[in-house]
Amino acid sequence: MFANGQTVIQIMEQLAPKHYAVENDKIGLQLGTLNKEVRKVVVALDVTDEVVNEAIAAGAELIIAHHAIIYRPLAKLDTATPAGRLYEKLIKNDIAVYISHTNLDVADGGINDWMADLVGIKTEGRQCLEEVHTDKLYKLVVFVPEDHHEKVLQAMFQAGAGHIGDYSHCSFNIEGTGTFLPGEGTNPFIGKPGQLEKAKEVRIETIVPHSVHRKVVQAMLKAHPYEEVAYDLYAVDLKGRSFGLGRSGKLETPVTLGELAEKVKEVFEVPYVRLVGDPNRILKKAAVLGGSGGRYTRHAQFAGADVLITGDVDYHTAHDALADGLSIIDPGHNVEKIMKQRVADWLNQQFLDRKYETKAVYSSINTEPFRFV
Repeated sequence: MFANGQTVIQIMEQLAPKHYAVENDKIGLQLGTLNKEVRKVVVALDVTDEVVNEAIAAGAELIIAHHAIIYRPLAKLDTATPAGRLYEKLIKNDIAVYISHTNLDVADGGINDWMADLVGIKTEGRQCLEEVHTDKLYKLVVFVPEDHHEKVLQAMFQAGAGHIGDYSHCSFNIEGTGTFLPGEGTNPFIGKPGQLEKAKEVRIETIVPHSVHRKVVQAMLKAHPYEEVAYDLYAVDLKGRSFGLGRSGKLETPVTLGELAEKVKEVFEVPYVRLVGDPNRILKKAAVLGGSGGRYTRHAQFAGADVLITGDVDYHTAHDALADGLSIIDPGHNVEKIMKQRVADWLNQQFLDRKYETKAVYSSINTEPFRFV
């Protein structure tokens, strides 16, 4: 069985939820329809004419890309223009285009974490450079018969409940007596219709992040034996986990700026990088940000980074960073190409787990617009 397009995107949004995106970012479905069977997905950094030809040859019904193909409202669709011809080709071949941009940058296990892993930033103590989203916290309270207490509790934990800071499986449990009177036509787990029942129950309280609250509630209801479950879910005035752009942290091993530059060239498969700073300087802490990160030099400095690895740094920003003592390695915007294989591999594992025959492949097209001479 092949997955429906909507199902494919629901899976993709488990990796990169839409609400992680920066405000006004152009994400989501940009062209075509998801209301169709999807046999093949092409994952690309950019949607160019060559990438569309590749998708046609692969028999793909869907392209998941990082960079948007529509940045601003269209006044008209002129198929005589390069952009118009691209849209026309996609429509004629029934290929939908879905964009996962800053939400994939921000996500745990997304582009910025992949970049940090590749350059050797430790996971312990790793932080984002700019906060974009904070997960709201809820208190989930549910009443469970004693003999099902552990089953329901573990189901909620497995679905993502009970995390406070670095602690997991956090809950509070109180034994008591529940009362209820089943109405006519009910099929109660305990008692009989028309008779007031008293049952020994446990009140479970636990913390649930907004990002998984539906999943936790569904898991709780599935594990609960009652026909009608008594539970409360309410917001609490506590700050949950923060998600954001960029990453900073200690390097696994101190290196010189020159050595790190060579490593960046190797792991991102780029022929050259632009360097700001003394190549012999020893670096202990680094920051990374996929895409155009020139405006994040202050964020990197505030995080205590010795070097910022990002793309599209302009001349004056480089001068300011140099004066402030921040080194920069600029390997270009296109290093975000690391998302292609990683997203495709992640999707294929999810398809396999759900027993879908849908396959994801990553684009082999090099969309770097610059040539180095």
